Amino acid sequence: MRGQPIDQFATTLPPDKRASVYQSTKATHEKRTKLLFDQFADPNRLRELAGEIKQHALENLDTYLPQVEARLRANGAQVHWASTAEAACEAVLKIMQARGASRMVKAKTMVSEEIELAHFLERHGIEALETDLGEFIVQIDHDHPSHIVRPIIHKNRREIATSFEREGLGAYNDDPATITRRARQYLRHKYLAADVGLTGANFVSAESGRLVVVTNEGNSRFCLAATKCHIALIGIEKIVPRDRDLAILLNLLARSGTAQELTVYTEFITGPKAAAQPDGPEEMHVIFVDNGRTEVLAGDCREILRCIRCGACLNVCPVYRQVSGHAYRSVYPGPVGAVLSPLLLGEKFPQKADLPKASSLCGACNEVCPVNIPIPDLLLRLRHRAKEEHVPSPGSPPMGAWALLASQPAAWRAALAGGKLLNYVPTKLIPVPALQAWAATRSLPEWRGGEFRKWMKQRRTKGRRD
Repeated sequence: MRGQPIDQFATTLPPDKRASVYQSTKATHEKRTKLLFDQFADPNRLRELAGEIKQHALENLDTYLPQVEARLRANGAQVHWASTAEAACEAVLKIMQARGASRMVKAKTMVSEEIELAHFLERHGIEALETDLGEFIVQIDHDHPSHIVRPIIHKNRREIATSFEREGLGAYNDDPATITRRARQYLRHKYLAADVGLTGANFVSAESGRLVVVTNEGNSRFCLAATKCHIALIGIEKIVPRDRDLAILLNLLARSGTAQELTVYTEFITGPKAAAQPDGPEEMHVIFVDNGRTEVLAGDCREILRCIRCGACLNVCPVYRQVSGHAYRSVYPGPVGAVLSPLLLGEKFPQKADLPKASSLCGACNEVCPVNIPIPDLLLRLRHRAKEEHVPSPGSPPMGAWALLASQPAAWRAALAGGKLLNYVPTKLIPVPALQAWAATRSLPEWRGGEFRKWMKQRRTKGRRD
């Protein structure tokens, strides 16, 4: 996924899209905060505990991955391992070809977006239909998700109605209930005709081998109800040690992601259907995907693998609210994406090394993270890595002059004295081309500095007189 640097992309974003993203994220964040602090005496301690659980699992994956494989096999599932995106796609294709399957219905899974599974299967003549309403709209529009939880946060109902009309799902009607009903009618037939249902998993318990899938639409259940084969595509970081750990993680996931006490549908999948069950998949395949995660785990930003994909950091981030998810050129946008996306590229890190700079380092992302990921610290580590690897930063002026100015007291005082001139000198008259390009995409606030030293000098004089 290629595109402009974030600051340049932001200048091209239509006001209505920026408003859609801002209003939705702001409302969800405020509801999330009220819910957590109304219902828990110390929600921050819960976040810390959840972070400890996830970090323990990550640091002991060499123990938990064989354990969960054994439990899954005992439960009747077949387990596959994919070290790369290509290997994961090939594993899905082979399973489908072995069954003579040509139609798949998919529940929402970020890993499948990450490895571009739907596009891969379509190239091999297989229909891979997204059944989450947001993902379905993204798919028919040949678009990309803009949010981890709400893929079409950047779209309004008029755009969606236009897409449905174009696809022959009915005459133009932007009533949300009508849009939902038409999608439901279209998808029901697809569920019944599909050969394979694919899901992800929010968590996998090493203790029992249970897969936990949470949704608000029930589409994952429909994906599994009529199909005879279930494929679960899961990142290796989704492991939790025990079933009891799910209690805290599920509580925090729903409240952090959608400001709900619990998602509408929370499924615990142990394996294929039992002999006594009338319906459900007769065959279950679990594909654990690495795709760069092992390298991340070995580095100094491993804490990012705690992420449970709630999107809370996106909802609170002042940068994400202004630029939307597409600015990040990745499946994973926002603060989590600014860390995870460059890391997953491995040796191609420089392609997205600019993302960690798309942050004010205000710390809000860390404060809301339900697993207490120190995102600002990780962003700084990646900025340092980019500097060490001499990765250029598009759109940023050289900082050597600033460093020299800030380290020389006399020069700094002179700059402060002349700072008010910025209120009167147009940006285009700045005699440094790099600064002109940088300032052209930014609105400088009115200069109000230069008074602190005068105030401090007066305080000192007054103190001596007293």
